[in-house]
Amino acid sequence: MVHVTGAPVLALRAVSKRFGAVQALTDVDLDVHAGEVVALVGDNGAGKSTLVKTIAGVHPIDEGTITWEGRPVRIGRPQDAQALGVATVYQDLALCDNLDVVANLFLGRELRRNGVLDEVAMERRAKELLDTLSIRIPSVRIPIAALSGGQRQVVAIARALVGDPRIVILDEPTAALGVEQTAQVLDLVERLRQRGLGVILISHNMADVRAVADTVAVLRLGRNNGTFPVAGTTSEEIISAITGATDNAVTRRQARIAEEAK
Repeated sequence: MVHVTGAPVLALRAVSKRFGAVQALTDVDLDVHAGEVVALVGDNGAGKSTLVKTIAGVHPIDEGTITWEGRPVRIGRPQDAQALGVATVYQDLALCDNLDVVANLFLGRELRRNGVLDEVAMERRAKELLDTLSIRIPSVRIPIAALSGGQRQVVAIARALVGDPRIVILDEPTAALGVEQTAQVLDLVERLRQRGLGVILISHNMADVRAVADTVAVLRLGRNNGTFPVAGTTSEEIISAITGATDNAVTRRQARIAEEAK
């Protein structure tokens, strides 16, 4: 795990967002440093998706400030976020099944030479990118439809890196994956950190969070409910912050075990 110092690349202060009568976020703060994995956790409806969509430019904030490398910025639409250096990989991945890996990586960012698609350059860059991330797939010319769930996920993450972002947001990247495929994705998250990227990881899986996150930011009912360093914090403490209850099945079981041990 890294000890992050210095100013954050991305900082949110007192961010609020309403949808009609519904207050989705209230006075939320969040910091993301270069080379840091921040896990964003909370129950369904805690505001996680709304928060990352404010950063990604899908839902502009109503109040508060967003700073990028120390200067205030306005993120009013997805293009603003991309221009700053924010890449988002949503749960649905938005990959085109019928196209191959190269075509998916460069979708909307195709390389051209003399006005014609430069397939050779795109294939070379695709291979270089996948190699540097240690992503193993049978071929960059294989259709997405032929890949496993884990391979699709890492290709979607690789596509987010084509534009050289500084911050990558991953929305539940392991939700539908088995053990081996999950390990593949978590390995990639480690490599993003090693490359000095800031990563915001939305996850329900405490084992995944403990495996790769440096910091855990808990949202509860649209508000901050604690920021914890993963090293030195128990899963029980984090679960208590998520549920807002110090008494839950986990803590009761611990108390029972402690009682029996006496």
